[in-house]
Amino acid sequence: MAIRKVVIPVAGAGTRLLPVTKSQPKEMLPVGRKPVVQYVVEEAEQAGLHQILFVTGRKKTSIEDHFDSDVELVRKLASGGRSELVEELAYEEMNVSFFYVRQSTEAGQADAIRRARDFVGDEHFVVAHGDTIIASPGEEPLLKRMMRVHLESEADATVAVEEVAEEDIHRYGIVKPVGDVADGAESFTIEDLVEKPAATGAPSRWAVASRYVLAPRIFETIDRTVPAADGEVYLTDSLRLLLRQGGTVVCVGLAPEERRYDIGNFESYFQAFVDFALADEKYGYTLRQHLYRRMEDMLR
Repeated sequence: MAIRKVVIPVAGAGTRLLPVTKSQPKEMLPVGRKPVVQYVVEEAEQAGLHQILFVTGRKKTSIEDHFDSDVELVRKLASGGRSELVEELAYEEMNVSFFYVRQSTEAGQADAIRRARDFVGDEHFVVAHGDTIIASPGEEPLLKRMMRVHLESEADATVAVEEVAEEDIHRYGIVKPVGDVADGAESFTIEDLVEKPAATGAPSRWAVASRYVLAPRIFETIDRTVPAADGEVYLTDSLRLLLRQGGTVVCVGLAPEERRYDIGNFESYFQAFVDFALADEKYGYTLRQHLYRRMEDMLR
């Protein structure tokens, strides 16, 4: 069985990034030279996922425009001798097909995934949040490891996780492993998930990291998930219900060289932009020199 499809939810309002997200999707904010969501699509394509469904919402049409081929722009740049800029649009030629479905009301992540039922059919599939970049430079990137482990373990759900500092536990969904997790273990099974627990009562320091591989039975589980007090249906709650129904949930940890960038607030956004800009092959050096000078000025 091959996993071919990925669902990318991009319907969130991005209120923690106001005012910049008032008229612009947070997924289209630039990180280095690319918008956030382009990194997510390239990650999926490199993992062999060639059918991509965006679950969109209001004010998200620029995402569709970004991945639409602009033949006239390419022709204009080429005729003007701007071949270097034509190369920047090479992502338009990725071997992927794009599909779109709308989540008209903010009803939660699980509800967004539910909109993919017809697209997915009876196949296992990936979910990758469109506002989170995973820097995965190894020979077997995170998504590929997750898909391999998912199929080998015959899991109902496979979840990416990373260890976080104790003071950051309250920001994330935290998993409860079955037994102890051996050092260097590639994967482990869990018996529960807790959404944003206090550090003192948290079952571990393993935080959910915005990438999932799911069996199609998740749709039935989402249908049975009770909405939270705010009316939204959360994927964490659906995964907990899946566990209570006897399903198997496996976690795959980020490797030491991998890093998650969650573009959820200005602090994390600024950090992501700086890291990617400093690593830029063309402009990274001059930016580093600028930062050195600025730091010297600040320390005087």
